[in-house]
Amino acid sequence: MWFAIIANDVPNSLEARKASRPAHLARLQQMQDEGRLLLAGPFPSIASEDPGPAGFSGSLIIAEFPGQAEAESWAGADPYVAAGVYAEVSVRPFRKTLPAG
Repeated sequence: MWFAIIANDVPNSLEARKASRPAHLARLQQMQDEGRLLLAGPFPSIASEDPGPAGFSGSLIIAEFPGQAEAESWAGADPYVAAGVYAEVSVRPFRKTLPAG
């Protein structure tokens, strides 16, 4: 089943994000290579592709897991969690409707 992992950053998380981004992206790349990643990306703090020093306010990952417990375990092991980037992380089941396929 698909799960939405929605994370909110702590204030002033940009430097911690930058430092742990390679490890964060490596985990997402592995999931993509396995065909289990629907989408992933950050929420810019301002309406800009590159928010500069404004940084990001959180992240969204939609990925496939066998169940809720596995999705929560994977989310909890994210390098951004270990680096203190995320203030909170929620994991919710997600049903993809469109686009079909």
